[in-house]
Amino acid sequence: MSTFQTIVRDRLTVIGLDRGRSNSINHQMVKELTDLIKTMESDAGVGGVILTGKEGFFSSGIDLIEAYDYDEEQSKQFWVDFLALQRTLASFKKPLVAAISGHSPAGGCIFAICCDYRIMAEGAFIIGLNEIPVGIIVPDSVFNLYSFWLGKRKAYQYLMEGKLLKVDEALEAGLIDEISTPGGLLSAAEKKVRSYMQLNPVTWSQSKLNLRKELINKLNEDQTDTLNQMLKQWWAPATRQGLQMMIQNLKSKSTSGAN
Repeated sequence: MSTFQTIVRDRLTVIGLDRGRSNSINHQMVKELTDLIKTMESDAGVGGVILTGKEGFFSSGIDLIEAYDYDEEQSKQFWVDFLALQRTLASFKKPLVAAISGHSPAGGCIFAICCDYRIMAEGAFIIGLNEIPVGIIVPDSVFNLYSFWLGKRKAYQYLMEGKLLKVDEALEAGLIDEISTPGGLLSAAEKKVRSYMQLNPVTWSQSKLNLRKELINKLNEDQTDTLNQMLKQWWAPATRQGLQMMIQNLKSKSTSGAN
């Protein structure tokens, strides 16, 4: 597997996203991470998991450059699998803590809000869901997940304006639970996940699933109609034109950063 690295120590697995400078999410990452999480869930030797990124980026979200070039069938399968990964992460029965090492917009934020607890590195970073400005229709499953933490009113407002929050704003809003120095991020995440791991695993896991029952049921609902709407808008000329402009901007930033 090539989109992440794992470290296992004393029943704790650290999954470090590892795809390019910004950990942008492509279909390969979605499939590999789904398989890994399912393996972790059935592995009796794993008591808890930390999901993290690399310095400066947890994940920049969907890899628009690659996703733009997917054909219609590839696009459909990508979004089907991405929504399935969201369900897999949110229903993971063991402790799952996000150590948010930097920027975490869009898909990166979705990874984070599937977790039980979020610790974010201090710095000039942003987190949030900006799908609408990008041209992606927000599925109700994402709203349900966002509002689980923020409440419906705040989640609705933030989604409709594509709001991205600074670290201190995210803490105040309840999107993250704790702020750490970059150097102390993994230690703080380990402390938290091990505090969960010290509790009776059956009691903890079943309680988690009980408390998330309504959310998990909503995430498991048939998303076919929503997916069809998303795909129709994804291929709309105005959306494609907007994506082209964003991609050109991303490529120019990448080129200037390399010089």
